[in-house]
Amino acid sequence: MSNASKNPVVHFEVLGRDPNALRKFYSEALGWVAGPADDSPFEYSMIQPGEGKGIAGGIGKAPQGPGHVTFYVEVPDPQAALDRITGLGGRTVQPVMEVPGGPTFATFADPEGHVVGLVKS
Repeated sequence: MSNASKNPVVHFEVLGRDPNALRKFYSEALGWVAGPADDSPFEYSMIQPGEGKGIAGGIGKAPQGPGHVTFYVEVPDPQAALDRITGLGGRTVQPVMEVPGGPTFATFADPEGHVVGLVKS
């Protein structure tokens, strides 16, 4: 029997009030190299894993409220996953959304309120 997870964590985000300060902090603290911020209101930039280890992530502006960290789990069908999750006591935070030229994703809160992302494989 394998210990491999069926749905791996494939992405993370660090969102906050000042994405430039967050990029500087993580660059100096952990050596992360963030790409240039996009021109969206989220000032989002990608962080690529180094030397073939780790997963890609992003740093950007939180759309509202306090900053947070979210990890994204790869699933074949985000809507089916949300349906299963809500049936188990979770709550949809961001319904399934397809980003033009980008991923299809959604977010949910587990029964204790932790927000987790889903991204279509």
